[in-house]
Amino acid sequence: MSAIIASLLDIRKKLYSLREILLANLVMIGEIPAPTFNEDKRIHFIKQRFTEAGLQNCSTDEMGNALAILQGRQDDKNIVVSAHTDTIFPVTVDHTITVLTDSVRGPGVCDNALGAAAVVTLPTILQHLGIELDSNLILMGSTRSLGRGNLAGLRFFLSNTEIPIQAGLCLEGIQLGRLSHNAIGMLRCEIECSVPEEYDWTRFGAVGAIIIMNEIINKILEIPLSRRPHTSIVIGSIEGGKSFDTVSTYSLLRLEIHSESNDMVKSIRDRIKDITSEVSAQTDAMVTMEIISRRRPGGIDFAHPLARNARRIIKALEIEPRKSPSASDLSTFIDHKIPAITIGISQGELQSKSGEYIKIKPMFTGITQLIGLLLAIDQGYCDED
Repeated sequence: MSAIIASLLDIRKKLYSLREILLANLVMIGEIPAPTFNEDKRIHFIKQRFTEAGLQNCSTDEMGNALAILQGRQDDKNIVVSAHTDTIFPVTVDHTITVLTDSVRGPGVCDNALGAAAVVTLPTILQHLGIELDSNLILMGSTRSLGRGNLAGLRFFLSNTEIPIQAGLCLEGIQLGRLSHNAIGMLRCEIECSVPEEYDWTRFGAVGAIIIMNEIINKILEIPLSRRPHTSIVIGSIEGGKSFDTVSTYSLLRLEIHSESNDMVKSIRDRIKDITSEVSAQTDAMVTMEIISRRRPGGIDFAHPLARNARRIIKALEIEPRKSPSASDLSTFIDHKIPAITIGISQGELQSKSGEYIKIKPMFTGITQLIGLLLAIDQGYCDED
């Protein structure tokens, strides 16, 4: 492992010459719209890139995932390197990507065009560095990850593949230093409130859908939350109303339940269901709750060799590791009892006044971290005793 650590700064120096290739892949991937369930054009491009790199078994599966294998020398170990390809942006959004001197700007560059670009560029990077692994690399651009997709693409692959997988690496555009080796329990839901056209506005206490939703929110915020296991409720967004002078007949609330305990997630889910039923009965409004996606808590221990060596690698690159639980693709590997971590490739901002952007220079540190992890896994340093 010491030899890998010692080689990292030299690897990073060599990667700078691949700047144009990495940025070209980032721009071309990012400018292809890929809302969840409609990633096919972006997947087609990624598969083309895999074919051009001379990879084996370039294909798409029933879920539309882009897949390819970079053959190893010994063929007895398989490592999955994946990045989700879908974004939150609809096709109607302008997907122009702008490359500046020190940053790249545009919708979805952070989440997750850069992650997908890293996967696509990886065969070129390894060839440039003269690195040939013993392990097979299964490169994957996964579909249906976000929102209602509920990780369906990666889940399908892991549930149906006959290839034994020793480890997984999930790539996200940001933030560099992120090391997620466990997943927090999560449940994402939408609560809809609609007032029927025949609603009796003369009844005592009759109010619009926004006021009704406000009552629901107040009751949700009164739910007691435990500190151990750590539990929280995130009120993400609320929509409703059409004008200043018209009583709203529809409102929508989006929220997430987070907890280290799956039982706690279920308990709060049931309590919120009771709240929606209670408010619906009191107001005669139609209140419904829909589960959008869910994750189970779990993962590898802090002391697991994969997590420990990931920290060593990023510290050697003079980046402080940021341990944070994940609610993304990592949880699918956890469900299948495959050791895995999620890493961030660069630094950037998802929400800023000037729009989503990602910094260029830190990308090469993130890619170096990826190479170091692949070498460590390949050489057995991340295997449990």
